[in-house]
Amino acid sequence: MNPIKTLIYILAVVVLLTGCRGAKLSVADEQMARGEYFEASKTYRKVYNKLTKREERPLRGEVAFKMGQCYDKLSMGARASAAYQNAIRYGYADSSLRLRLARSLHSEGKYAAAVKAYEEYLGYHPNDIPAKTGLIGARMGAEKSGSTRYVVKSSKILNSRRSDFAPMFLDKAHDVVYFSTTNEKVTGDNRSEITGMKKSDIWMSRKDEQGNWLRPEPVEGGVNTDREEGVMSFTPDGSTMYYTKARREPNSNTGVEIYTAQRSDAKWSDGTKYEITADTLSNYGHPAVSPDGSWLYFSSDMPGGSGGYDLWRVNLKSAIGSLENLGEWINTPGDEMFPYVRTDSLLYFASDGHPGYGGLDIFCARLTPSGGWQVTNMGTPVNSSADDFGITFGDGESGFLTSNRGDGRGYDHIYTFELPDLKIMISGWVLDRDEEPVANAVIRIVGNDGSNQKEVARSDGSFKFPLRRGVSYVMLAGAKGYLNAKQEFTADDAEEDAEYGVDFILASINKPVVIDNIFYDFDKDTLRPESMSALDSMAQVLRDNPNVTIEMASHTDRWGAEEYNLNLSHRRAKSVIDYLISVGIQPDRLQYQGYGESRPKTVTKKLARQFPQFKEGDVLNEEYIEALSDEDQEIADQINRRTEFQVLSIDYQMY
Repeated sequence: MNPIKTLIYILAVVVLLTGCRGAKLSVADEQMARGEYFEASKTYRKVYNKLTKREERPLRGEVAFKMGQCYDKLSMGARASAAYQNAIRYGYADSSLRLRLARSLHSEGKYAAAVKAYEEYLGYHPNDIPAKTGLIGARMGAEKSGSTRYVVKSSKILNSRRSDFAPMFLDKAHDVVYFSTTNEKVTGDNRSEITGMKKSDIWMSRKDEQGNWLRPEPVEGGVNTDREEGVMSFTPDGSTMYYTKARREPNSNTGVEIYTAQRSDAKWSDGTKYEITADTLSNYGHPAVSPDGSWLYFSSDMPGGSGGYDLWRVNLKSAIGSLENLGEWINTPGDEMFPYVRTDSLLYFASDGHPGYGGLDIFCARLTPSGGWQVTNMGTPVNSSADDFGITFGDGESGFLTSNRGDGRGYDHIYTFELPDLKIMISGWVLDRDEEPVANAVIRIVGNDGSNQKEVARSDGSFKFPLRRGVSYVMLAGAKGYLNAKQEFTADDAEEDAEYGVDFILASINKPVVIDNIFYDFDKDTLRPESMSALDSMAQVLRDNPNVTIEMASHTDRWGAEEYNLNLSHRRAKSVIDYLISVGIQPDRLQYQGYGESRPKTVTKKLARQFPQFKEGDVLNEEYIEALSDEDQEIADQINRRTEFQVLSIDYQMY
């Protein structure tokens, strides 16, 4: 958006042409000079269509170029691009033509074509800052970078068939919203020569008891006139409105100024001009009151800025000498407009001078400790290839914004936006060592953010509960008749929904529990290195259950002498206990026993699933094994060679 188009949104008024002198080029030029872009575009079109002779091709190129300029001002990107391409086809020579084409293609969302056009222009003008900025933005669009989780939707209840824009909440209750509209029911009958629409008024909508927005209606009182009013902001108590009003004086340039009005009951007083400076030639609009009511931010093309429209502020309590330009962090050679002050250190605004996706984009500026501003594009879908501006926040990360996306006429419409909460879920199962569900297990979750919660697994052992992004958790699952099991987990900080899986395997306190993956050298009691992981897990179980004492038992298969097997298993059980003591487990919590081949394994549900040739409840004694095939005998012997623990007590040092 350029400085003149600002008058569309901040409601500039121009003197209506009296009479029509026909579709002449001079008439169109005069219309455009006065900012009557809608009328000028129609006149240029008539002139263009009459220039059919070969010798008129150069003039046709000039008319196409000027017609493109009008469409630019009206935010009709597709028509502007077509007009500029016709100007090139007819050989019109203007140094800005390629840049204008690049920007109109950019606003259409034709990023690849825009990149090419920017690069062609920069080939002749390598130091052009707006072109460099535009190229960065077009590449952003082409690469689809900057996507966010915001959800943006058209606000059907607030929008009319014309332009509706610049919404603003009345106060912190966020149950009344004001906005500018050009619908057919506004005050006055005259239409704007700039846009072809009726001159805008300020309307409002309220929420009903169910939280739904009601059909909009004009504000009561003396604010709305047959001139154009809009783009408003309110003091924190909602009693004073600052708004933009068109300036129209005989023999003077048209422009915009800031007015104030007071609210009494439900009505607003007539507006009074708010004097910022003695400069009557510059434009002042888009007022935004700071949350504490001390400052008024606004947009102006007054001297002393960076070019185009800049953002400024003035102290409402001591205006004299307090006027400030917001500086080079925010202001560019382009246009910065529609400020919205969310907090003392958080400012939102629209700009076409920072790299963006096309037209005006909405930016967030954060005040840094050094006093500067860090400016960030709000990304898509808040921003689009069209004009996006006029944002206001309600509860949390939600509110309204304005955009003319998807409207070939360039009309503005109000959209809702919301940043949904991230859905970070963790789910899984609580099972016993036989992989059977443990019903109604209790899971306690403590996060390093200070959170502390408790969840109960379902009867089938399943659970599911939400977590927070980027938080580290310690989770402890337990159930009656089982030892506790601990898991540690960190939810990553990716900006996306996610579900993670974690299972808890609980050991029973009422029956022996096999420790898998305990290995010894053949015919020895020496633990092999690959056993350490399983033993470390066993040590952690004991740490998670500090009141438990256990017996560690070792068993052999049926081969070898009984006395020999008893002695070997005894030594193997002791080696496990020695390791647990070496990693810090108290010796008086541990006993060891070797059983040799005297306690053959009884087939569990888990073993029966793993080895269907055995039935649950079968006892793998010597008589049973000798009736099996050679292959199954080896499997049964392997099952019997095991190390397991049995809980002896659950009240260690509790008294």
